[in-house]
Amino acid sequence: MSNYLNQIASYLCQCSFDDFPLNVVTKAKQVLADSFAVIATGAQEAEVKSLSKKIVLPSDPQIAALLNGRKRTEPMKAAFLNGTAGTFLELDEGNQFARGHPGIHVVPAALAVAEEYHLSGRQLITAVILGYEIAARIGIASKLRMSMHPHGTWGTVGAAVAVGKLLGYSEQTLKEIINLSSSLAVATSRKTMLEGGTVRNVYSGVSGFMGILAHQLIDCGFVGEADGLQTVFGSVVSETFDPEAMVDGLGTRFEIARNYFKQYACCRYNHGTLDALQVIASKLPGKKIAPQQVSKIEVTTYSLAAQLSNQTPKNTLAAKFSTPFAVATFIVNGQAGISAFTPEMVENSVIKALAHKVTVKEDPSLTALMPQRRPSRVRITFTDGREIEAEVLINKGDFEDPYTHDELEQKYYALTRPIWGQKLAEHIFSRIMTLEDIEDVTQVTVLLAP
Repeated sequence: MSNYLNQIASYLCQCSFDDFPLNVVTKAKQVLADSFAVIATGAQEAEVKSLSKKIVLPSDPQIAALLNGRKRTEPMKAAFLNGTAGTFLELDEGNQFARGHPGIHVVPAALAVAEEYHLSGRQLITAVILGYEIAARIGIASKLRMSMHPHGTWGTVGAAVAVGKLLGYSEQTLKEIINLSSSLAVATSRKTMLEGGTVRNVYSGVSGFMGILAHQLIDCGFVGEADGLQTVFGSVVSETFDPEAMVDGLGTRFEIARNYFKQYACCRYNHGTLDALQVIASKLPGKKIAPQQVSKIEVTTYSLAAQLSNQTPKNTLAAKFSTPFAVATFIVNGQAGISAFTPEMVENSVIKALAHKVTVKEDPSLTALMPQRRPSRVRITFTDGREIEAEVLINKGDFEDPYTHDELEQKYYALTRPIWGQKLAEHIFSRIMTLEDIEDVTQVTVLLAP
């Protein structure tokens, strides 16, 4: 399909806010609110605070807000820091069909540029939807090498598309920024998440930075190759790229409307297992699994989830990508939120001992159900010989079983209230939910960084 890039560029150029169905606009605002919340919360982590202090200088232009509050900097730094903070806690939204997290790659770059040029809420929503669309479609059209982490790859192109749309690019220039930004992807490593290599947390931040850099390069006359998408995502980071998937249903099926949101602060591949644990716990007295009564726990799941088998994670990032730890901390704490994945929990002796009782294996028949399903089967054998088993096929929060607006709002306030206070959190949420009526997006961020 030699013409697919022209089709994409033409669609991106001609598409406007009024072309989106109401449910798509609503979902985009939910993605924005969720992203604000996970960025602000992740920004409280020691590494992010230290990084922000190191690279944000008093002499920086006061243009784009850092969502941890009270600071502004130039757009590329803001996109980098906000994108990095947004992945730290493993609570950012994602797309099961793209096998990654488009929102946290696109939103920080789009927000920073929209602030720089004092653009409207409608323009920001439009750019986020379209940047998300192209990022997710690349993830669908290609199959990244198993050695690669999806963060920092196709999200770079999504960020660049969002920037190009905000700045009113022509069809030809939109095509050019897609080709150019394709070559700005990072050589990511999947092992970072499994081993607790926290460099992984900057991958999405780098995508936002590169998305804005791509615009600067275009503005200075740099060009990409004739079809950067097909080269990079068809032979470099992946050997499979389907151009038809890039345009199938373009303009009628919106990937942002097929996203998922997260309530558990860990890798999505753990969520089916934790949902199954919820089912088992609901059958027990007090609706709680007693750690001391557990003899062994067997988790049977799909291939990607079966990789998360490390029983002794070394830090919080590795813990978030460990099914044995996620199971153990869920049982001990009765939940799998932020407080269940702290450094103290990683060193907790009861959790450590319980994690060693958890085994994880793949069932090919469950793997075959992907990507429409993320199945997991959990069997607990108790010390008295009882066995209880539960299986789930769909993760709570997935496209097929979404959280309600009220549940997403509760998550937003649970994350932002401790940082911003109730009144400020309410002001920001209200403005995001009415973003299409706001003439200048800085009317939202000024509440955080005057």
